[in-house]
Amino acid sequence: MADIKNASELLAFIKKSPSCFHAVSNIVEILKAKGFIELNENERWKVAKGKSYFVKRNNSSIIAFSIPEDTFSRFLICASHSDSPCFKIKENPEMLAEDTYVRLNVEKYGGMLCAPWFDRPLSVAGRLILKTDSPLKFEEKLVSIDEDLLIIPNLAIHMNREANDGMKYNVQNDMLPVFSCNKEIKLVEYVAESAGVSMDEVKGSDLFLYCRDEGTFIGADRNIIASPRLDDLECAWTTLQGFIDSKNESAVKVFCVFDNEEVGSLTRQGADSTFMEDVLRRINSACGRSEEDFHVAVSDSFMISADNAHALHPNHSSIADPVNRPMLNKGPVIKFNAAQKYTTDGVSSAMFRSVCEKAGVPVQVYTNRSDIAGGSTLGNLSNAHVSLRCVDIGLAQWAMHSPYETAGVQDVDYMISAVKEFYSAE
Repeated sequence: MADIKNASELLAFIKKSPSCFHAVSNIVEILKAKGFIELNENERWKVAKGKSYFVKRNNSSIIAFSIPEDTFSRFLICASHSDSPCFKIKENPEMLAEDTYVRLNVEKYGGMLCAPWFDRPLSVAGRLILKTDSPLKFEEKLVSIDEDLLIIPNLAIHMNREANDGMKYNVQNDMLPVFSCNKEIKLVEYVAESAGVSMDEVKGSDLFLYCRDEGTFIGADRNIIASPRLDDLECAWTTLQGFIDSKNESAVKVFCVFDNEEVGSLTRQGADSTFMEDVLRRINSACGRSEEDFHVAVSDSFMISADNAHALHPNHSSIADPVNRPMLNKGPVIKFNAAQKYTTDGVSSAMFRSVCEKAGVPVQVYTNRSDIAGGSTLGNLSNAHVSLRCVDIGLAQWAMHSPYETAGVQDVDYMISAVKEFYSAE
């Protein structure tokens, strides 16, 4: 039987993280328990050697860092993302059907697999924006309705005999979740009441649907994970473990989790923002170093962009590259792309292979079939703001962008070991 200790902790983290806001809040809890000190972007930073800190942006992205006791020569960075494909609830969401059923008006967030969302228990999570005494300042309240609140019902086979021949889904018509049979109930009022908040306080919201099915272990040897949001909370949690379990006396260790990767990262809290650059520059300045010192450190720095990778599918092996065919439980996957949708090159892949070799961790390779376009991730976007050596990696999984995905138990341990070794490199 597989050792599921770390994987069980991962699933517990995912269960507590039904939205990007919850994921970052739970990361903060872990960091504070390890003695990390919170900084705010709108305040002057005072940092000390040998101390560890973190800063949030939008409460959906976070960067943590540890400053060594000695003078540092570079930054060692791991980056992943907090968001997953799902449905975002629109403003004024209630839509009445036949004066009886209350449906919610939703839109797709990210490039998602639609079919698996049907006939599952769903609920709502995100944040409420609450007024304060100032019209330009607001408080936030995390919300997660711990109930089987919604469902998107399928159309019976009797009414669509071609359903099993392939479906093209129209989100506006086919994917609206049923909320109630009582047209007097309003969603935001329901959420506010569940959160113990008066509707008079609520001035805005960011609410999403989430899959209520919990993570579990599959297979005769229990060596397979099935869970919501493995892409990319698996990488976020495993890189966090490697980060907090490592020490380095010559480099600043930096842990990043960005929001909005699934929709292009073009936000103030995304990888294609100034967030990472701002933090690195402020670290350099707060440590009393010059602009020239900053450029020297960046030139010698290295970043791991960690976002899950496609495993060879047992029922669709022809879709995979003929040679590079990652499997579950065979180690982290280095991702290559000639069009540079991934940042990996010969040098950065060699560096990561060396880290894994020292950690005793096996490595795999992913490339697209040459006739199938692949996706992209956050490595090259962040490099547009801070140019440093970077490798794109991930953990092998099936059903990426489904509300319920599949990965390998052993890969959780492999990733933690590899990232710990990376952050410890002198």
